[in-house]
Amino acid sequence: MKKSNWIGKFLVWRIKHIDDKNFVLMLSILIGILAGLAAVVLKESVHLLQAQVTKNFNFNESRYYFILIPPVGIALTYLLAKYVLKEHLGHGITTVLYFISKKGSKMKRSLQYSRLLTSAVTVGLGGSVGLEAPIVVTGSSIGSNLGRIMHLSYKKRTLLIGCGAAGAISAIFNSPIAGVIFAIEVIFSEITIATFIPLLIASVSGSVISLSLLGEHVLFSHRIKEDFSEGNILYYAGLGLITGIFSVYFTRVMFYFESLTYKIKGGLKRALIGGTALGIIIFILPPLYGEGYGIIKQLLNNQGENLISNSLFFDNTDSVLFLFIFLFVIIMVKPIATALTIGSGGSGGIFGPSLFLGGVTGYLYALLVNFIFSAEVISPANFTLVGMCGIMSGVLHAPLTAIFLIAEITSGYELFIPLMLVSALAYNTAKNFEKFSFYSKPLVESGDLVNYDKDKQLLSLIDLNKIIEKDLLTIDPEATLGTLVELVQKSRRNIFPVVSDKNELVGIVTLDDVRSIMFDEDSRKNIIIKSIMHSPPAYVSSKESMESVMHKFEITGAWNLPVIDEGKYAGFLSKSRIFNAYRTRLRRQQKD
Repeated sequence: MKKSNWIGKFLVWRIKHIDDKNFVLMLSILIGILAGLAAVVLKESVHLLQAQVTKNFNFNESRYYFILIPPVGIALTYLLAKYVLKEHLGHGITTVLYFISKKGSKMKRSLQYSRLLTSAVTVGLGGSVGLEAPIVVTGSSIGSNLGRIMHLSYKKRTLLIGCGAAGAISAIFNSPIAGVIFAIEVIFSEITIATFIPLLIASVSGSVISLSLLGEHVLFSHRIKEDFSEGNILYYAGLGLITGIFSVYFTRVMFYFESLTYKIKGGLKRALIGGTALGIIIFILPPLYGEGYGIIKQLLNNQGENLISNSLFFDNTDSVLFLFIFLFVIIMVKPIATALTIGSGGSGGIFGPSLFLGGVTGYLYALLVNFIFSAEVISPANFTLVGMCGIMSGVLHAPLTAIFLIAEITSGYELFIPLMLVSALAYNTAKNFEKFSFYSKPLVESGDLVNYDKDKQLLSLIDLNKIIEKDLLTIDPEATLGTLVELVQKSRRNIFPVVSDKNELVGIVTLDDVRSIMFDEDSRKNIIIKSIMHSPPAYVSSKESMESVMHKFEITGAWNLPVIDEGKYAGFLSKSRIFNAYRTRLRRQQKD
């Protein structure tokens, strides 16, 4: 109670002394700082856990631990999520978009810490996923809940969610520009100056915290040693097309294998089976253990042969052909490993795996070109970096984020031209096959997210359950017309649902259907309702998307449609009531 009084007094004082604009700027600083701290805590926790698990670890002597560690990690994550945190895990950034689209940007309070705990266990014990999405969820939830505590509007809560995302990405990679652009490309569908400034402040705050506590020990950084040569532009164009194709492969294989894991009944059983399958994959392909940023560092230093030296195929390290095959298999299997990690109950994101896949793809591409010409025609390190940009652009549908992230990681813009080219080609290639990004695709398909159409976005925010009309008087199919006439006298509506004793809608009768006979005495006694009722032009469900409902209204030309849930009559939905709800939402949004 004292806490509520304190907050109430503060809010009154704030309204009197600080306007909304400046208050949001202050909150953006705090959110950036908290997101930066979350990034530091998670990174350090994971690296500490990995160090303890693999302490004095010799692969040739203890290789079978690779089969045991991942299922233990995923099973622990599942148990922690279900019995302690009581949360359903999944793709983190997809979760953020869902709360913005369907829950008024009101994220659960537990998301401020739950993904930190679960992803630390998953990745620390070998899960083949990234840490970026969990930190973005944490930062976004901090922003959302601060907005709720401060009684801010939907628009401002959404802005604070973006601030949390920007601060998180900035802190993870020490890339403040990429943090801002990520929030714009992935979280928002439009941007204004009023939106842009808080994102900048939050992103800078997150980066400052990360630099202050970790220095240059971010996930990875690299200094470009070889300049961009305009003579290599065609090679970069080829890489752009290839990374676009692999982006589509990554997306589709991820969703396919995730769906396979979901078919395993029982959460713990799924965690153990999926985790064991992941362990076997890592046993054969050790580079797929954990985040994979250590592997990227080796590729940037042109030490790709080290990938084989820690594998079962150590004796083949002198074979260039085998190195090509090994890298290609890693590319093909990485999305499967990531899907098994998340689908089995692990916690993590695909941001990191897309960077890993892009780095290996770019490195392999450079090796093949150099092998064909028997000389180092192109730089493996540069193509590793640009390949990371390509896959990220294609998978996330965030080309500008990909460009500026790699540019900031390398602390320069020497590769800016090839980054722009590869990002554009990968994005357009991927978009030809996958219309929506990895994060938004499941939400769009389920009707929970409508991109770039303001009318549809606003309609999607309307809760059908709140506008179903349940005051229509129903009549039994065996009743007489006289009974209906009595209902007409009581009702203000001209539609009468014909409902059986099992609450099943068998038809409808309108006032127009009986107007010409309702005053005839014989008709009122002898005509049975089931003989004059007719079927409605369509049915809707309270679980349908608003887009689907409006489509039914459009094709039928009806103004009222019955709502049927699980075969039972639930009420009626009227187009006029939907329009009233739409206008209310529109006025509220304009006021915000």
